[in-house]
Amino acid sequence: MASFLLGRSRILTHHKTLSVLAASSSSSYSSLFPPFSFSRHESTKAQAQLEFEHEDDRNQVIDFPGGKVGFTSEMKFISESVQKRIPCYRVLDDNGELVKYSSYVQVSKEMAVKMYSNMVTLQTMDNVLYEVQRQGRISFYLTSTGEEVVNIASAAALSPDDIILPQYREPGVLLWRGFPLQQFVHQCFGNTHDFGKGRQMPIHYGSNKLNYFTVSSPIATQLPQAVGAAYSLKMDGKSACAVTYCGDGSTSEGDFHAAMNFAAVMDAPVVFICRNNGWAISTPVEEQFRSDGIVVKGKAYGIWGIRVDGNDALAVYSAVHTAREIATREKRPVLIEALTYRVGHHSTSDDSTKYRPIDEIEYWKMERNSVNRFKRWVEGNGWWSDKDESELRSSVRKQLVEAIQVAEKAQKPPLEDLFNDVYDQIPSNLHEQETLLRKTIEKHPKDYPSDVPL
Repeated sequence: MASFLLGRSRILTHHKTLSVLAASSSSSYSSLFPPFSFSRHESTKAQAQLEFEHEDDRNQVIDFPGGKVGFTSEMKFISESVQKRIPCYRVLDDNGELVKYSSYVQVSKEMAVKMYSNMVTLQTMDNVLYEVQRQGRISFYLTSTGEEVVNIASAAALSPDDIILPQYREPGVLLWRGFPLQQFVHQCFGNTHDFGKGRQMPIHYGSNKLNYFTVSSPIATQLPQAVGAAYSLKMDGKSACAVTYCGDGSTSEGDFHAAMNFAAVMDAPVVFICRNNGWAISTPVEEQFRSDGIVVKGKAYGIWGIRVDGNDALAVYSAVHTAREIATREKRPVLIEALTYRVGHHSTSDDSTKYRPIDEIEYWKMERNSVNRFKRWVEGNGWWSDKDESELRSSVRKQLVEAIQVAEKAQKPPLEDLFNDVYDQIPSNLHEQETLLRKTIEKHPKDYPSDVPL
């Protein structure tokens, strides 16, 4: 053991400077952002690699297994946080005007109009399906109100080949990738046309075709899974990354920290996008953590990070676009903290007015509306009109009403679908459960829905 430790102690760490943006002559962001470099640790032999500025430096360091460490004679504890908070990157001000000297990735007219149209579509779908749930026609719903920009702008910055592992407030990413409104509605009604065969709660969407993993209710479980998926892409030599979303509440889960460390150690091409919307259901951020938000957590694990205005479409688009380039080209993880606000209730099972002021909600809904902010920028460029707005909202609402009518009339999945699609040969215990269920339904027919085929 002593010889092992002695051998390990001779392994030192040196800093290899890598220039990220300068290395890419074809990158769309290379002309927008000045070249910057970062330090990456690599284990190597001390004698061959270390350089000292002065001979006396040899007496000031020691080579631990983790690398070269300097010494100080002063006993000083590291502060729990820096005195100055990390700034938030933004491009558009609250009036939808470009901030002076902004650096951002250019967005074409076609892209901007599509982004805004998708935001309106998501907004309308949320409003309609929320009301459908309140009418008792579906069992549950959850909106993205206030966070439409994080959804759509991040999705627009990604490649279709990138793998998405969502939390549950990212239907806009799936919408952007071409998931039909009819299919959203089928899933919420849990009929035979639902890809999940009615086994999931409403809003638990998924699509193999669109590289969108099915939503899973448990918080943060998707994060380490995303790192594994990203590492698989890296091993296969794919020019793609995994992108995973979470809320501020997820950072209190062990899976968040396991995922961050896993990603950093394995140099996995994964982009973590954390929607810091102020509330983990009813728990405010000040009761969630003591750190300066989420972005600082990346530094502790050796991961690059940026704090971005999550209500600024151009800032989100630029940050995610650049983060993706870093992840795919440099094969390393990136953490994005998007500051936003959850205007809607956590879900239809929640009444947020019980734990936050109505005035606060209205302020963010009206004065700080992220969709309206982007709309002003699009209109300012002459790319959108009141006529376009009216026609779009009317069209989307009509499509949704028709989709609901179709979904309500569709047959429910048969009872046997509760037990299949897991095992090639259904085991005896599941056969017993199915038999017992059928006998119970036969005995108490009024306690079970009549529209489920037996």
